[in-house]
Amino acid sequence: MLIFVAGETNTHERRAALVPATVAKLKGLGAQIAVEPGLGRTIFISDGDYAAAGAAIAADRKSGLAGASVVLRLGKPSPEDIGALKPGCIHISYLDPFNEPGLIRQLAKAGASAICMEMIPRSTICQRMDALSSQANIAGYVAVVLGAARLNRLFPMMNTPSGTIPPAKVFIIGAGVAGLQAIATARRLGAVVEAFDTRPAVEEQVKSLGAKFVKVDLGETGQTAQGYARELTAAQLDKQREVMAEHCAQADLVVTTAQVFGRKAPRILTTAMVEKMKPGSVVVDMAIETGGNVECSRLNEEVVVNDVKVLGHGNLAGFSARTASEMYSNNLGHLVSHFWDRESQSFKLDPANDILKECLVTHGGVICHERLRQSIESTPTNS
Repeated sequence: MLIFVAGETNTHERRAALVPATVAKLKGLGAQIAVEPGLGRTIFISDGDYAAAGAAIAADRKSGLAGASVVLRLGKPSPEDIGALKPGCIHISYLDPFNEPGLIRQLAKAGASAICMEMIPRSTICQRMDALSSQANIAGYVAVVLGAARLNRLFPMMNTPSGTIPPAKVFIIGAGVAGLQAIATARRLGAVVEAFDTRPAVEEQVKSLGAKFVKVDLGETGQTAQGYARELTAAQLDKQREVMAEHCAQADLVVTTAQVFGRKAPRILTTAMVEKMKPGSVVVDMAIETGGNVECSRLNEEVVVNDVKVLGHGNLAGFSARTASEMYSNNLGHLVSHFWDRESQSFKLDPANDILKECLVTHGGVICHERLRQSIESTPTNS
């Protein structure tokens, strides 16, 4: 069974799906690995490094895809890539399935068994496979570092002969994986940190990192079975914004992290709220790729609103591409290892498996994930 690792076609993507260390581990299982030429170029890993770890260097992308029983990659495949797959190929990558019905239909029509990395269950046994968490962890760190770099003041308190420099004030909105890492990073840099989340259950985690938890009585909120925050009602969002405005006005840096899987990101900060912030302060919108939490943010742009910088960088994990690649590679390696059958030397794909039931979206020529199938069936076929 040949595993082919495809490079990324998105020119803004600096990460690579697999690094040599994971190649060596999969080779230890008996897997045959081939990588696309130049796979690690953006993270300064040569084809020779992959070859030394035991990978073959494919002649080209098309032949690698056509000969593979398993394809590993990071981003979504193009229609041309899907057309090159042989029937029954196991394709593993990010897919953004609820927003890409046409892509999912194409994968089903091609007879591919598509595993969606965004839908890996958030359970104890799957922690090492959870790419959303691994990449969000890095993105939370990067968001604070980028914000600190654009801020016109220092983060830590300093006692100097010239006087005492007070610490910067940071406000983190959302205390999921990205938010918690943002809190921890801001605290390491010496800032005074406040954080808000719609889930009261995360208050203890926020406090354990040395931040103050901002409480807002929104009524019933809670979280999904996967641990994500539930979408708020319009009334709850309005009430949340009232409190947010007060804390944003006092902050030097605001980082918004709120996202709802498969849906547009909730609008948390209005332009009017940004305009009331201190001149020279910074906002980092981590949800910009799914619509943005900040009304005035723009994808891959820095916008200045009333002397407040609003950063809308996409693919934040890609700013630390080497580390992000290593972590994503580990996620893929653990996923393949978990389902690898040493006796048959193959990836054992059982659609009834508890893990695969959650993340296998196409199999046997059909969309096999029930909730996704219902969503796509309600979407026009030209989407």
